[in-house]
Amino acid sequence: MADTLAFVGVAGGVGTTRTVVETAATLARDGHSVAVLDAALGTQGLSTYVEGRLDPDLTAVLVEETGFSEAAIPGWPELDGEVALYPAHAPFERLARAKTVDAAQRLETCIDHAAGQYDHVLLDVPPVADNQAVAAVRGADRRALVAPATRRGNDHLPRMRGRLVDLGFDADAVVGTFADGETALSADYELPAAERGVTEPTAIDPDTEFAPAVASMTEALCRCSLDLDFPEEGLLS
Repeated sequence: MADTLAFVGVAGGVGTTRTVVETAATLARDGHSVAVLDAALGTQGLSTYVEGRLDPDLTAVLVEETGFSEAAIPGWPELDGEVALYPAHAPFERLARAKTVDAAQRLETCIDHAAGQYDHVLLDVPPVADNQAVAAVRGADRRALVAPATRRGNDHLPRMRGRLVDLGFDADAVVGTFADGETALSADYELPAAERGVTEPTAIDPDTEFAPAVASMTEALCRCSLDLDFPEEGLLS
């Protein structure tokens, strides 16, 4: 079974979806197969990385209108590995049905299906406050909290740690986003700020400060060894 990792945002807008996508692209750049499941049904941020029509999407699976494999959308075919994106992109009526307890239980089933088909399964999880977020936290093998490397991140981090504890889990790691080297956030891994508003992963291009930072984090969190080259000498070059 695949390794399953949930990236859980401590608040909205902290770069959780971006972190998930960059991790998936980094794994695929090294030839791994990766599934990315969208548990952030309210914001549906993963859909911004997909071109064209999203029908069916993951919510259609959760309300039993289609099968899990039918909702997979290939991502970035230029990479050596395979990325299958399962974004949410639904009208409000279906979105409401996809947030029920029964639908959340089906999300856990989807996680199990993905774990049997891919090398890695990554979950894009919003702040834990609804059924899907709880299901994703429970369905993952491990959980990494994503927080901005700012005072806001410090403020929100203890609250989300507490919610994981309420569910019976500890945070396995903390990822600090938008890091500038001067933060007081206690993070296990830090990712520098990158260009905003992108529709494909920055880590596809190794000639960036962002790519090796993501690769180093990915090796540790996904428990794998990556054979990747970067123009400047670094940990993985």
